[in-house]
Amino acid sequence: MTRIIRTLALISAGIALIAAAGCSNSGEAQPQEVGRPAVAVTVAPVVAANLQESVDVVGTLAPKFSADVKSEISGIVTAVYVTEWVPVRRGARLATLDSRETEAGIEALKAFEAQAKVAESRAKREFERAQQLKKFGLITPQAFDEAQTAVEAAEAGVSAARAQVKTAEARLAKSVITAPMDGVVALQAVNVGDRVENMGSGEPLFRIVDNRLLDLTVAVPASRIAAVRIGQVVEFSTDSLPGRSFTGKVMFINPAIDQASQSAKVIAQVPNADHQLKGGAFAKGRIILASRPDVLQVPREALLNWEVDRRTAEVFVVRNGQAEKKSVKTGSSSDGTVEIAEGLAAGDSVVVRGGYALRPGDRVAVSAGEGA
Repeated sequence: MTRIIRTLALISAGIALIAAAGCSNSGEAQPQEVGRPAVAVTVAPVVAANLQESVDVVGTLAPKFSADVKSEISGIVTAVYVTEWVPVRRGARLATLDSRETEAGIEALKAFEAQAKVAESRAKREFERAQQLKKFGLITPQAFDEAQTAVEAAEAGVSAARAQVKTAEARLAKSVITAPMDGVVALQAVNVGDRVENMGSGEPLFRIVDNRLLDLTVAVPASRIAAVRIGQVVEFSTDSLPGRSFTGKVMFINPAIDQASQSAKVIAQVPNADHQLKGGAFAKGRIILASRPDVLQVPREALLNWEVDRRTAEVFVVRNGQAEKKSVKTGSSSDGTVEIAEGLAAGDSVVVRGGYALRPGDRVAVSAGEGA
């Protein structure tokens, strides 16, 4: 019995000590989680630099000048002077058609012209005699008028014969197919012995392309088209020439918006003196709308909960080895960076990698090669 009473007394004393300890610590802050390691992050500085406002675009390149060459007359091809991919000058021969029948016709027409000239000479001599006879009253007025009319008819006959010869010669000239412009033969679709029809039917015989100047046709969203102006620079690249960038200049803006895509076509002119770019190539780039100096910017990866429409986001800033979460206001974005209108200062270090595991107040370990 005495042992039981002693045990109960010890238990009561222990409870009193615990209660006293609890009362003595009731006014102190509870300790935070102990042993949480520093979070490894990568940071980037907030920088003030020129910001180019732009709109991303995709499109297709096409030669500004090209021509499909067809024959104006029907005939058999007797010669082809060029092959594909060779440069040609305006007026250079591409092919000829059989012209023997036309040449024979020209000879016959020239004979008719000669006969008409003989008749004209005869009529003029008769009219000169009629004029002499009229001086002495030895010809009737009717005979004189007939002599004069004969001269006019003979002159008209000569003119008609000459016009027929010129028509036949023009037809003969059309049997020689020539290049309508300087360029490169992109298509040769005819060979010796082929029969070609006049230009109202069939595929082109040749296609001439001038790649020195290209048109880049792109689609701009309706929400951004109001900011596009003629003369703005277009920067782009193409998969056919990886690692290279090219520039052009906006020349035409379609005033109508396509209802299906809610975009408007814009055409930029691209110089291509070295002929590196090819028509038909797919291009991806941007139209530079404006440029502003000394704009605070951060990498796009630094933004958390970014609401583009409301222009709000959050970032983690590293100060004294700890992460601090801040709300910011954003602006324009370009080339992977975003404008910070409010909330940060130049030189602040923002977390760009590792932020998914961060909590405000966490210790951070900046990755090698970066600085807070």
